[in-house]
Amino acid sequence: MTQPTKKLRKKRQKTDAQRIEGGKKCLMSRRAFLLTSGTATATVMVAMNAGDAEAQVPAQIATYPRKKIAKLSELENDVPIDFVYPDEGAYAEGMLVKMGVEGGGGIGPDKDVVAFNYFCTHQGGPLMGSYKGDTKSLGACPLHLSTYDLTRHGILISGQAYQSLPQVLLELDGDDIYAVGVFGLIFGRYDNLQG
Repeated sequence: MTQPTKKLRKKRQKTDAQRIEGGKKCLMSRRAFLLTSGTATATVMVAMNAGDAEAQVPAQIATYPRKKIAKLSELENDVPIDFVYPDEGAYAEGMLVKMGVEGGGGIGPDKDVVAFNYFCTHQGGPLMGSYKGDTKSLGACPLHLSTYDLTRHGILISGQAYQSLPQVLLELDGDDIYAVGVFGLIFGRYDNLQG
């Protein structure tokens, strides 16, 4: 007998010996167990999903308040205005700014007026006072240096965050600027309207 065949035989003997516990032989191999459990799982999943295609929970529509936050004629380029929206709860502070360059979601004749929530999406670091007019950015966050581009819907430029800054949706009515919604989840909330 060749050397590899002897090693293979010893290995098989060890495997058989491991299956025998207290004089009883194992009734199911590992392969048979995995195949059986996989088949059982698939059967249960199909049975659970075999109902009607109708939704069991009705969809909920968020209705944000419409809140006046500034007048277009009173805005100066790169001078942020602070406001609170959508409620008076935690992490509701935000800023409105006329950037002087077009921004994603911007309103006004030049589409350069945007608004964002003031809290970093990573760990809720406060971004108040961190607007930079030369780069049209907000940050760096004092916790982990996340910085956001306000011309591109608050997308992350650098840092630890993995979500864009929540953008406050604006509406222009004559000279009045209204906050009418929030695009993105405000830090610390499971629902922006939890108030």
